[in-house]
Amino acid sequence: MKVVYTLLLASLILLSPLHGQFESDVLKTSEGELEMFFIGHGTLMFTYQDLVIHIDPVSREADYSTLPDADLILVTHQHGDHLDMTAINKLLKNGTSIVMTETCLAQLEDFEASVMKNGDILSLKGIEIQAIPAYNLKHTRSNGKPYHPKGEGNGYILKFGDSHVLIGGDTENIPEYKELKVAVDVAFLPMNLPYTMTPAMVAEAARDMQAKILYPYHFGQTDTQELVNLLKEKKDIQVRIRDF
Repeated sequence: MKVVYTLLLASLILLSPLHGQFESDVLKTSEGELEMFFIGHGTLMFTYQDLVIHIDPVSREADYSTLPDADLILVTHQHGDHLDMTAINKLLKNGTSIVMTETCLAQLEDFEASVMKNGDILSLKGIEIQAIPAYNLKHTRSNGKPYHPKGEGNGYILKFGDSHVLIGGDTENIPEYKELKVAVDVAFLPMNLPYTMTPAMVAEAARDMQAKILYPYHFGQTDTQELVNLLKEKKDIQVRIRDF
């Protein structure tokens, strides 16, 4: 019976929708391990202590009925590959906290969430959250309007113990990255055209914020090796390419 139980337990671990379906990395912080799951495109999931944090959950990237309910959900902006109420509704439980931009909430009726604007700082579930700008400087639509106008979207810096994790959202290498007041331990930066950054832009942004670990995400068909080559001499920035 003990052998059967052990085999069953092992099979359950192997069949876990988290570790069987998605790549993940662990960051050791001063207050425990942060596990970062790379769900797809611009979608992430973190586990930390007893918390589950979903970032830009989107149904096309995962079956959210099989993933853990959220203690905290962060949405960077209102575009459909970042804001998906079907996915969010599957993750809700009693006590779930949600952070959105004003442009997200404006699309929804009878929905409650904490609205953060660029520069706001909020503490939820013991996690300090700082909303930072996310916008285009160069890349525009045919009418000249930026794909992501300044002030509409957020990036987020999350503090886990003594570690800071930056979620870029949809952005370019904005000047605000040079002015960050915190040391960035991990940065997730978008790298796809025409909507966000080229590899050269991501490399510049990582240098500006002095990120210790860099994950390009939201990269579509962009050649990630180009980014690796651009930063190969920068030994204090570790570039990690993961399956998105």
